[in-house]
Amino acid sequence: MTNTPTTIPKRNIWLRALLMLLMGIGFQLAATLLGILAVVQFVLALITDAPNARLCSFGHSLGQYLRQIADFVSFATEEVPFPFNDWPAANSS
Repeated sequence: MTNTPTTIPKRNIWLRALLMLLMGIGFQLAATLLGILAVVQFVLALITDAPNARLCSFGHSLGQYLRQIADFVSFATEEVPFPFNDWPAANSS
């Protein structure tokens, strides 16, 4: 069994490069937001003795978004993440 890499047509590779650059910037912004969310969630948990359910849900969907970006920029998928597709649901695996 031979493993041959999937080739992408030359006409689409430059568009993909641009999208990968944009998704890389989006990844950095989303990762920063996730860090801020973690600090806010920790402070709220200290104050209320329980994590905020909405922040838990948003944090989970933000993690799914980061995974989608990583899959796209590593060529694991051709599906371009948000804003070119829907925002990931918090309950998806």
